[in-house]
Amino acid sequence: MSEPLAGLTARLAETAPGLRVETGPGTGPYAYDASNYRVPPQAVAFPRSADDVCAVLRACREAGAPVTARGGGTSMAGNAVGSGVVLDFSRHMNRILDVDPAAGTARVEAGVVLDALRGAAAGHGLTFGPDPSSHSRCTLGGMIGNDACGNRSVRHGRTSGHIEALEIVTADGVRAVADSAGLHPVDPADAERVARLEAGLRRLIGDNLSPIRTELGRIPRQVSGYQLHHLLPENGFDMARALVGTEGTCVVVTAATVRLVATAPASALLTLGYDDVVDAAEDVPEILRRSPTAVEGMDEAIVATMRARRGADSVTGLPEGRAWLYVELDGDDQATVDARAAELLDALRARGRTTGGRVVRSAAERRSLWRVREDGAGLAARLVDGGESWPGWEDAAVAPEDLADYLRDFRKLLASHELTGVLYGHFGAGCVHVRIDFDLVTDAGRAVARRFLHEAAALVVAHGGTLSGEHGDGRARSELLDVMYSRRMNDTFAAFKRTFDPDGLLNPGVIVAPAALDTDLALHQLPVIETEFTYEGGFAGAARRCVGVGRCRSDAGGVMCPSHRATGEENDSTRGRARLLQEMVRGETVRDGWRSTEVRDALDLCLACKACSTDCPVGVDMATYKAEFLHQHYKGRLRPRSHYALGWLPLTSKLAGYAARPLNTLLRGPVGRLLARLGGVTTRRTIPAFASRRSLRSVLRGTRRDGPAKAVLFVDSFTRAFRPEVAGAASRVLADAGVPSIARDGLCCGLTWVSTGQLSMARRVMTRTVAQLDDGDDRPIVVAEPSCAAALRRDVPELLDTEAARRVAARIHTFTGALTDLAAPDWTPPALPQNVVLQTHCHEYATFTGRRPRDLLSRLGVRTVDEAEGCCGLAGNFGFEEQHYDTSIAVADLALKPRLDQLPDGGGTVVVADGFSCATQIDHLAGDRGVRALHLAELLDPAADPPGESS
Repeated sequence: MSEPLAGLTARLAETAPGLRVETGPGTGPYAYDASNYRVPPQAVAFPRSADDVCAVLRACREAGAPVTARGGGTSMAGNAVGSGVVLDFSRHMNRILDVDPAAGTARVEAGVVLDALRGAAAGHGLTFGPDPSSHSRCTLGGMIGNDACGNRSVRHGRTSGHIEALEIVTADGVRAVADSAGLHPVDPADAERVARLEAGLRRLIGDNLSPIRTELGRIPRQVSGYQLHHLLPENGFDMARALVGTEGTCVVVTAATVRLVATAPASALLTLGYDDVVDAAEDVPEILRRSPTAVEGMDEAIVATMRARRGADSVTGLPEGRAWLYVELDGDDQATVDARAAELLDALRARGRTTGGRVVRSAAERRSLWRVREDGAGLAARLVDGGESWPGWEDAAVAPEDLADYLRDFRKLLASHELTGVLYGHFGAGCVHVRIDFDLVTDAGRAVARRFLHEAAALVVAHGGTLSGEHGDGRARSELLDVMYSRRMNDTFAAFKRTFDPDGLLNPGVIVAPAALDTDLALHQLPVIETEFTYEGGFAGAARRCVGVGRCRSDAGGVMCPSHRATGEENDSTRGRARLLQEMVRGETVRDGWRSTEVRDALDLCLACKACSTDCPVGVDMATYKAEFLHQHYKGRLRPRSHYALGWLPLTSKLAGYAARPLNTLLRGPVGRLLARLGGVTTRRTIPAFASRRSLRSVLRGTRRDGPAKAVLFVDSFTRAFRPEVAGAASRVLADAGVPSIARDGLCCGLTWVSTGQLSMARRVMTRTVAQLDDGDDRPIVVAEPSCAAALRRDVPELLDTEAARRVAARIHTFTGALTDLAAPDWTPPALPQNVVLQTHCHEYATFTGRRPRDLLSRLGVRTVDEAEGCCGLAGNFGFEEQHYDTSIAVADLALKPRLDQLPDGGGTVVVADGFSCATQIDHLAGDRGVRALHLAELLDPAADPPGESS
């Protein structure tokens, strides 16, 4: 640690006792946001109160250290990275302080996530109007910094229009409140200081009335620069609105009082198809005449990528076309709204530009469609053809009536530079997001990007538009403000910042005195790194897949990232881990390569659930990266004891089958607890009982098959060792469904060696399994254990990289998938309960998209499937390791345990969990109350007694 940094941290320890301050390579994730930039900070502080913020700002002023405020870190313009101290408000200052339904307001801390506020307001029939696509992880502080808008900005406009008051800290550590009447000190002792500050601002505005009136506030989405028109005499010197959009360059916002809006009781969504985005833009003025809440557009590249990544069924409800508009209407009465939607659809058909259109009535389809649009930034970053695209000019806006003409000229500009852009965004507000295939690695490519951005700035200004429509100028566009504004206006911006921040310490390089737009770019030449797995673009390219959109930081929706949901730590998110891996590849701040303890520690709480490989819009697969890292990290070194005890479980369990009964008795006593401690295994769980070798032969002998086998039933190591009865049930159900099978025993998918990073052994095991299965047989292979099915489908071909492995992988089906795809059309299962609690295995969710147990159970007649969406927390070896037990239970507390706690004692409600880990966790959490999880095969077994059902 440098001497100035040591002095700063010592000062903070003195003035802000208890304030957590992190330094060193572990702060690597904070060098990035969702932009093209990388700026490693000296330190990251996690304030718990406004007093902590004051202490940081005073200490930084004494040390001359810059300060950057950060919320969810989802900025695409480089607004949330800085070289000094980064203040992470999302970790602790994330409380909703008050919701006042009568006044229609809420008071929130800067780190509150938008969805948390919306959830708190929903019970009162209210919401916060602006709704960026990052609503599940963006914070109110970040929205205030950027003056964020979102999908429904046609109706609700920008964040600045919903701010009553801001609680701020100035650069010299003074607390004040900014509202529609000016600035007010929190501490009366600061009254003179605040009065001088306000007087200086009033003089500045008075001296520059003409440029402010003529250059600012021209179009709805004019976010670039500072919003000084709110301080004009005719606008009442609204200090709160003027500080919105200042991107942390003038003050630090600690809390805000915001206005809420009523939620409409009725709504309708139209999807409209077009041959081209320009055709779609031509219809926008006509649509706006009907007072929609949202008019969102996107092109075909995003939809194609979504379908390729998550299955053809992941996008439904779109008409034919190569570009689409979503149009949302709302009102007080559903019939009236539906009539307006039908009238609009007829009017647009009469105009002749649409290729099709429909009103989307299914709630599931509406959710699916909005997810495509909301994941646009990530989906456009890594397209189905393998191409990469980047932000930088992703946020320009024009008046909606000028959008079509602007897009025509913009696409000509792209073509003239031989660039391709993926277009999507808020067409109803004239704001178009575009990610462009810039080459930001080579000097030549960066020169092209620089020329393009300057020409793009001139183009949008020529169309009366703005560089930024909601993301802010940041490091990406601040240099271009000279193109948009006069010298006098830019000088006024500089004077405004100086009045608040005379030393220039708050988020320097942004808006005023900007850094060059091609300074501090994150992309670099990727090194070639030898690895065990096969990665598209190599391991360095795989780590670079993360572009920082931060969907892994969401608290709800999807399954990723369970460890971040449990701990709230950035370094425990998929993004945090990917960014540290990127730092490891660069070798600048993380210099130990594969031996890095910082990377090892960040990966430690990764449950290897694989959910990120599906839920992450760019398809980051942290489970595979972790396995690779562990293999390289421990190569030639002694491993953690649990890697031997649990990683080699397929072999030890096979041996245990020879003496299962005496061994189970031994393991239940003191010897078992001693062995567990020696093996790094928690003693707070009961070790599952081993089955004897005769058990599997017995249950399979009891199954019958009429005619030749149509499928291979792969008996995995977990099923053979711990629940052979599942193999028997699976065999009977498959036969009953018209898919008689032949069992294959004695083979292993290698999963436990993969999850513990013992890839050399995994390769040997997989090679043997593939050789046995790739014998000219092309029958489907059905695997009852979802994690083993996922390993055979994905890990085996990615590790072996052979045609034989790919042939075997293509034949793999989960039990659910087999019944979905292979069962006879006239198959009727036994009587099923009306209600089921379901825990879907994460690997099945991630790897076999479109083949969900929930959908199958519903199709088979179960009335209510209560799915505990999320990881069970056990995750194979993870939850059995002593150091991970508490995190395992914390993850279970997120979704699974609350469902189990609601069940009556005695096991009256049917619980289905195909994964052995999931079933084991359920037994651990609720087994003492008589709750037991059934495998789907056991539920559907024609030889079983009818299952109980809930009332």
